[in-house]
Amino acid sequence: MAKVENILQTPTFRKAVKKLKANQKEDLDNAVKELVKEPLLGEQKRGDLTFLRVYKFKMVKQLTLLGYSYDEGVLTLELMALGTHENFYRDIKRTF
Repeated sequence: MAKVENILQTPTFRKAVKKLKANQKEDLDNAVKELVKEPLLGEQKRGDLTFLRVYKFKMVKQLTLLGYSYDEGVLTLELMALGTHENFYRDIKRTF
């Protein structure tokens, strides 16, 4: 598998990251590093959200979902959303 060359952040993702504390950002950085190594780790969604992959990880002992899309042709990882399971998919449908 080819290596990810470009990582993009949507404004929604950037805003969510801005609100995180230092220990939360550390957990997020580790999750993003895992995705850069293996971009297909996340689960591909179906239906309205076919463009979305979701990677689940622990952020300070709480399950957190990281929504992203991966385009293999361009080798781009686009970080789209971050949050807990509550209303995660509903908010993504509204945003994208």
